[in-house]
Amino acid sequence: MSAQAKSLICVWDVAGKTGDVYGSATDYALAMQKNGADIELKSYVDERVAIEDFRAGQCDGVIATAFRTRQFNSVAGSIDSIGSTTIIKGGKVDINASYEVVRKVIQVFTSPQAGKLMVEGNYEVGGIFPLGAAYPIVRDRKINSVEALSGKKIAAFDYDKAQGTMIQRIGAQPVSVDVTNIGPKFNNGFVDMVTLPAVAFKPFELYKGIGKTGGIGRFPIMIPTVQVILNKTKFPDGFGEKSRQYWLSQFDRAMNIIATAEKGIPANMWDDLPADSIPKYVLMLREARIEIAKDGMYNKTGLNIIKKARCSINPTDAECATKSEVE
Repeated sequence: MSAQAKSLICVWDVAGKTGDVYGSATDYALAMQKNGADIELKSYVDERVAIEDFRAGQCDGVIATAFRTRQFNSVAGSIDSIGSTTIIKGGKVDINASYEVVRKVIQVFTSPQAGKLMVEGNYEVGGIFPLGAAYPIVRDRKINSVEALSGKKIAAFDYDKAQGTMIQRIGAQPVSVDVTNIGPKFNNGFVDMVTLPAVAFKPFELYKGIGKTGGIGRFPIMIPTVQVILNKTKFPDGFGEKSRQYWLSQFDRAMNIIATAEKGIPANMWDDLPADSIPKYVLMLREARIEIAKDGMYNKTGLNIIKKARCSINPTDAECATKSEVE
């Protein structure tokens, strides 16, 4: 298979060809030439269409959020589960340690031993990189506790059923959104809260919805990722592993993009949660996550791998007394 035909990868980026995801994909295509793949990219602003084109065989690979790619590999998709990568030390969120959990999980998924887990049918995970911690963003700062969320409208990606389940658990109301309309729905007051990473702040113009009364809670509900999914029949043998290794090598670059986005948010928009509420929230997210896994929405193998990573970074946490998160 030396004279390989061009492989087309559909790339979702909310900013189209000018965005960081597309920019990273351009460098990836270049780097993969030496691994025998001639990759062409096609840009999409609407993620749903990129996934549909990939499903229909119009592209040989797709780059999109794990919420959307979980259908092709639920083990890798489990990294985008509520609270699973958040580390708390001394009652405070340790964001650097939380990102280390993400890095560790990606390292595990990139190792040759995990090769089998990265393949489901003809679909193979070709890489994972973080979009950045997703924070609760509200139109009114008075919504600063789980109790205050009762009855409020919270945006939920309808293709990630776990979000709606979680929102209903706390007595709030899920409102269906996707990446094309979450910004306007928040900015125009159709929802009271969205959970998004800092990279979404500018393209979605969230400052309009935050206005004078809103804010961003400095508590990562999850750390969403973007994942590369390949139709492995369209790439040279062994390409998937080389591709995963490439994206692992880009982790620090992704972290720089995240840091830049967070610095770009005005300091007065950030809010720290009351310290006494943080352990309570972590427990609440864990209970919800286990429940959701038992309902079959999260992959148990994936969650147990992530727990192992959490406990290797924060071994004194009470949860580390037991080995697995879900049986």
